[in-house]
Amino acid sequence: MATPNRYEELARSVSAIGAVKRGLARVLPVECQGGSAAVLALVNHHGDMRTSRLAELMAVDMSVCSRHVAHTVEHGWIERLPDPDDKRSRILRLTEAGHAMLGELDRRVTEAFSRHLAEWSDEDVELLSHLLARLRDSFGDCRAHHA
Repeated sequence: MATPNRYEELARSVSAIGAVKRGLARVLPVECQGGSAAVLALVNHHGDMRTSRLAELMAVDMSVCSRHVAHTVEHGWIERLPDPDDKRSRILRLTEAGHAMLGELDRRVTEAFSRHLAEWSDEDVELLSHLLARLRDSFGDCRAHHA
């Protein structure tokens, strides 16, 4: 059997990240799973925005994004405000409860990494963070580009 080239091995390794993501999802609060957590994180990071912009950032269909937004609104983590530029549209804004939930999400994920990577050196954790950021940057903004 031929020796796999570096990209084949990388493809297998990146596929295995799914197990890490599933493990992290298990530590999230039942009421705030992946989609809702992504809404909160993106609105926190990018600031107030329309649902259409959020759907672009999440790389999902508007209907999927709207369901996630509705869930966060029902829980009081996001509020919909009139768009000053277009009264027919709404702007999404993180609430105080949303900030609190983000703090809880960050705490849980950080604790999970701390538990699972306890044997790793600080340098290895830093290197992994750096390389993952570099990998993401190498792909650029691939949301609009489908293979």
